[in-house]
Order: sequence, then C-alpha cells, then structure tokens
Amino acid sequence: QVQLVESGGGLVQAGGSLRLSCAASARTFSSYTMGWFRQAPGQEREFVATIRRTNTIGYYADSVKGRFTISRDNAKNTVYLQMNSLNSEDTAVYYCAASGVVNARTPGTYDYWGQGTQVTVSS
Repeated sequence: QVQLVESGGGLVQAGGSLRLSCAASARTFSSYTMGWFRQAPGQEREFVATIRRTNTIGYYADSVKGRFTISRDNAKNTVYLQMNSLNSEDTAVYYCAASGVVNARTPGTYDYWGQGTQVTVSS
C-alpha cells in the first residue's frame, strides 16, 4: 500500500508559477512510475506528466509541454511538478499517482492516488 500526500497548490495569477510536491509513504518508492493528473470541474481526469522509476526524463501532455517540469527525489520519496506560465486553463485539482507500469499515462494504469491539491489561476 502506498499513501500519497500532495501539497503546494493555491491561488496564483496568470503567468505565475507554482511547485507541487507529493510525498509517498512507500519504502519502495523508486520502483514506481509517478504521475500527475488534473481534473477541472465537469471534466474527466487528464494526464499531465509522468516520470519513470529512476529516470530523470519526464513525459508530458501537449497542453503543458515546455511549461511544466516533473522531477523526483527517490531519497526523499517525493515527486514534484514545477508549473510555470500558468493560465486559466490550468485551473484544476491536481493529483499525484503511483503505478507499477513503466510508461503509464492513463488513469487506469495507476494503482495509488493522493487526495489532490487545488490550483486556481486567476486572469
């Protein structure tokens, strides 16, 4: 069982930045692919970014590519999402998730989820 706790959400003006963090309870954190998803009101949960177990390379949705950066610190059991140049379309609840699948990019391939953190971008 893996417990995930997100933090770092909040209210930011358009063009601003936020850094989300996700702390994991698992001692085997480095064995999981980690991902970030988001869900806006009335919308389905959508993929944002993912990073493989011991990799430093992130994979991104087209909508955030070049603005968001995913990273992980396996020594701290933590994954991060640096979000720059935010706009109103980035407003959503952001979820951290863990998967045993190497290149997981859909919600159904993730086994564990955090409770989410709200990001609101004001224009």
